Amino acid sequence: MGARRALHFVFKVGDRARSARFYRELLGMSVLRHEEFEEGCKASCNGPYDGKWSKTMVGYGPEDNHFVAELTYNYGIGEYRLGNDFLGITLVSSQAVSNAKKMGWPLKEVTTGIFEAEAPGGYKFYLEDKEQLKQDPVLKVTLGVSDLQKSVNYWSDLLGMKIYEKDGEKQRALLGYADNQCKLELKTVGGAVDHGTAFGRIAFSCAKDELPNIEALMKKENQKILTPLVSLDTPGKATVQVIILADPDGHEICFVGDEAFRDLSKVDPNGDKLLDDAMAADNSDKWFAAQKMKKAAA
Repeated sequence: MGARRALHFVFKVGDRARSARFYRELLGMSVLRHEEFEEGCKASCNGPYDGKWSKTMVGYGPEDNHFVAELTYNYGIGEYRLGNDFLGITLVSSQAVSNAKKMGWPLKEVTTGIFEAEAPGGYKFYLEDKEQLKQDPVLKVTLGVSDLQKSVNYWSDLLGMKIYEKDGEKQRALLGYADNQCKLELKTVGGAVDHGTAFGRIAFSCAKDELPNIEALMKKENQKILTPLVSLDTPGKATVQVIILADPDGHEICFVGDEAFRDLSKVDPNGDKLLDDAMAADNSDKWFAAQKMKKAAA
């Protein structure tokens, strides 16, 4: 198995403007790139929706060496129901804690020096009140599982992750592909995992040649493949190959060919402007208000 990289987590956002404010002004992330699409994605990147949508990548640095967030916005949908599948992202940034206090954003100190902040939509971020790391300050993504051992076996045996920690008493495990990458934390939720309609997706890259092997292994082991190996086109950018899997609890996992993805994911210096222009041109809230209607709740 060649080198694999943790890339990003996909969030569905109903309020794009408030979300942009949280990620840019509170967390202090930068817009890495922004794209608008007229119809749904072949790999359901925006969820099970066919209409107009946008994708905004935000992070502390390029995806080549940072774990970032993908914000997907479906124009006709105003809110999504949270489940117990996504339990939070932990990052190190005293600046984010300071920003939240200045903005009057609600903060809760959950343990000494660690503050919980909720992004619009209810997604939890845990902010360690320490000086931001020079390398990627995003430490881990935490997902809920129903059977810890079964999930650890899937992620380590089938997907090749290294087990960094495992605590049977606290029913949690920490896994990852490399010491200097964002880790995946699995925590037992004490029952079935509910994905709501806000369910996200975690993405990793691998050598393009490994993608057919991953697909073959999942078929052999009778594991769920949500989207068989497919090529995705982005106008004016590299075509990437992806396969979308689901773990034993239904968490969506994307593997993308690394070579083309490095080209696709290059930072666009116009990202901020493209996002701001798209938000300024978005009259969907006004249209619904004029019709005395609310955007759909997914």
